[in-house]
Amino acid sequence: MDWKKAEVMTAMVTPFAEDGSVSNLRLEDLINYLLKNGTQGILVSGTTGETPTLTEKEKLTLIAETVRIVKNRVPVIAGTGSNSTSATIEFTNKVAEIGGVDAALVVVPYYNKPDQAGMIAHFTAVADKSRLPVFIYNIPGRTGVTMEVETIAELAQHPNIIGIKDCTGNVNLSRIVSETPDDFLVYTGEDADALAVKTVGGQGVISVAAHLYGNELTEMYKAVEDGDYKRAGDLMRDLTPKMATCFSAPSPSPVKAALNYKGIQVGGCRLPILPLSKSRTEELVKKLGI
Repeated sequence: MDWKKAEVMTAMVTPFAEDGSVSNLRLEDLINYLLKNGTQGILVSGTTGETPTLTEKEKLTLIAETVRIVKNRVPVIAGTGSNSTSATIEFTNKVAEIGGVDAALVVVPYYNKPDQAGMIAHFTAVADKSRLPVFIYNIPGRTGVTMEVETIAELAQHPNIIGIKDCTGNVNLSRIVSETPDDFLVYTGEDADALAVKTVGGQGVISVAAHLYGNELTEMYKAVEDGDYKRAGDLMRDLTPKMATCFSAPSPSPVKAALNYKGIQVGGCRLPILPLSKSRTEELVKKLGI
């Protein structure tokens, strides 16, 4: 898989039918829409996909359907991590059996709050036994602990750990790029750092806002490639408040409301995430300019 062409990856929502079940029909419409509008790779079964509310059977079916619909047009990363090392290994290898998944995204164990040595042991065990290449995922706002840059640099030496989705800001992103091998894929998981990660030599962004602004993000990265930093900065300044609006309520309720408004039906959210009210949706749409 040529990861170099996957700069704007979308952390995809999971479409639900009106009865709350996962909708394969809506999934196909959503994926085809994303691929026509700037998405160069898809993360399925991640946080934005409401994975904690999905059963294992639902997750496996969702991943399999995503691979079928994508048809090798772009890379597919599947979220497979949990706070149990053995369960993560088991589920990652079940996903590997599907075929067509390019990598697994494995989050820092949450709730247990491991130290740095525990994180190294966890990811090493997963990478040793995984039949998929592994992206490590550092998101302290959800896990309760931060994977330090030194830990990331050590894990990046593992031949089966090929990249990171990091949500700790542009200073750490710069250090990660500097302290890991040249072929280690550094993505930000924060939309607000989409331009910063590219300018310090990272690969790109795994984005929620790309559901709505994939073309603009792609254009911004093209401007960076062309050396037109003024254009890139103009695009980022325009996108920044819109990106913030995408997180104005617990994610993914804002982006799901926006997609539904645009006619890309993805349904509501599963508890404990509530869908936006009509009035909040109207306010959201106005701020997003859609």
